[in-house]
Amino acid sequence: MTLAIGLFTGVLFGLLMQRALVLRYDKQLGALLLKDMTIVKFMLSAIVVAAIGLHLCLDLGLLELSVKGTEVGAQLIGGGLFGIGWAMLGYCPGTAWGALGEGRYDGLWGILGGWFGTAIYAEVYPTLQTSVLTWGAYGKLTWASMLGINHWIPVLVLTVISILLFRFFEKKGL
Repeated sequence: MTLAIGLFTGVLFGLLMQRALVLRYDKQLGALLLKDMTIVKFMLSAIVVAAIGLHLCLDLGLLELSVKGTEVGAQLIGGGLFGIGWAMLGYCPGTAWGALGEGRYDGLWGILGGWFGTAIYAEVYPTLQTSVLTWGAYGKLTWASMLGINHWIPVLVLTVISILLFRFFEKKGL
């Protein structure tokens, strides 16, 4: 059942990406050049909706959060590799799958690259455990836990900042 739900939500997310036009190469390039904020608006919308939904389910006792550890070195290197791959291919991992689903086979290179990178990571993981994964390892942090505040406050701040960004982007025609 879990796999079926994952498949359903993945296909639904792909359809939403397709409808929002974020699978188009010109939108990807526009985001990378900071000339078209369609992708930023789409992702911020998804993040805000997910944050509200997850925290609501958390408060209702429907789920437990599994916060991953903060490892600054690994996250900077991983984020850098992600950005380089996105800039080179013109797709991030999710949009590469969506592009392939639309019949654009250039997305397949990103998917294969992701699988190859995952295999390399699995091979070098034992070495990384004593090096990169220890650089800036601060444990399981959230904004709420670091600031000692209710978990809804960061969600509210994120929502307000997102709305202000949306208004700014629209005003600037981005």
